[in-house]
Amino acid sequence: MNTIEKENKMGVMPIGRLLFQMSLPMIISMLIQALYNIVDSMYVSQISENALTAVSLVFPIQNLMISIAAGTGVGINALLSKSLGEKEFGKANDVARHGVVLALASSVIFAVAMFFFANPFMAMQTANADPEIFNYGVQYMQICCTLCIGVFTQITMERLLTSTGKTFYTMISQSVGAVINIILDPILIFGYFGLPKMGVAGAAAATVLGQVIGAVLALIFNLKFNKEINISLLKFRPKRAIIGGIYKIGVPSIIMQCIGSVMTFGMNLILMEFSSTAAAVFGVYFKLNSIIFMPIFGLNNGMVPIVAYNYGARHKKRIKKTVQLSVLTACCLMLIGIFCFWLIPDKLLGIFNASADMIAIGVPALRTISLSFIFAGYCIIIGSVLQALGDAVYSMINSLARQMFVLLPAAYILARLFGLSAVWWAIPIAEIVSVTLTTIFYRKVYRRKVQPLPD
Repeated sequence: MNTIEKENKMGVMPIGRLLFQMSLPMIISMLIQALYNIVDSMYVSQISENALTAVSLVFPIQNLMISIAAGTGVGINALLSKSLGEKEFGKANDVARHGVVLALASSVIFAVAMFFFANPFMAMQTANADPEIFNYGVQYMQICCTLCIGVFTQITMERLLTSTGKTFYTMISQSVGAVINIILDPILIFGYFGLPKMGVAGAAAATVLGQVIGAVLALIFNLKFNKEINISLLKFRPKRAIIGGIYKIGVPSIIMQCIGSVMTFGMNLILMEFSSTAAAVFGVYFKLNSIIFMPIFGLNNGMVPIVAYNYGARHKKRIKKTVQLSVLTACCLMLIGIFCFWLIPDKLLGIFNASADMIAIGVPALRTISLSFIFAGYCIIIGSVLQALGDAVYSMINSLARQMFVLLPAAYILARLFGLSAVWWAIPIAEIVSVTLTTIFYRKVYRRKVQPLPD
């Protein structure tokens, strides 16, 4: 059992400096991840627009995979940080070990299930489209999903580092994995240096190899530098209470993020009724918005353990200051995103070898969707605060309402009544609903859990 004589920095360091120190490495690594997403699609678009459309259609499944891994990681992160804040170091070790086992088990289950689901999944979306889109999509999906052990392990190991405040090492593992992916993309797609030209399959292989290398690095960092926890599985025994505690927080987050996959799938179905180019634009939007949203998620990853730790340590003022500073930072970052999407949308689309048709559809789409950014920044931060305080179910309800009960029905109705140009307004409409629900839920949780803490 580990012993820690001095207070963890999350309980004593000034909040501004702590949040900066915790989040900056995560923001940098997330920006590199966003760059990888863009470069990956940029190279795929050079194969053909059909290839870009196929990869866009596979995105909901990739998002589902990441949702399961990241949602479980949220549970691990919050429970582990809270245990450290309460000085329950034995429990923190148990949480870490269970997290490793759950990551391995999840990757096996997902790989088997998705290998057989690739064909019917693509068939549902491409019934009236070019058969080439179907073939490209199946290739890409089967490689990414059957070799998903890298992404599950990488996310879990990085969450363990984040839980103890070692976000610098998370930045290194994420960045190296992304850079490896960026380097391998053109080599494997176009067959440089004597290697076979793999096309879309090469893009998938580069993704998987980057994830595996990132996972190995994160594992090494945990074993060598993360002395506050012990992840050795030699004496591991599954404990129902630990698994339940992880998933009590993690399942709402998993469901919340999986809802995003369902929403994307539904939007693809609506957009494919107009054209495959419209679906490609939606896929490109997700790649572009990652440049804006990934730093917010990096800020989130630095903020959650701070809030969870100080809730466990009963430090009310530190929780309040962390939340206020995080929301302010997120909203400022989102304003930058709005300006970029309004001023240079054609230049952004040009990165993906956009045709004249894609430019015509994409420019108004990006401008309309970006109006939701300022609301989204606030909602992302507050939703994660709810998770850190152990009330992730509210975030799940909010996400379900926003994406399933507002966004998709609004997109369908707008498509039927006013055509493609109106579909994009469904996203700002849904985000306004989300702001309202998020504020109501946060006030309720704050009064119940934070307000009673001593000043």
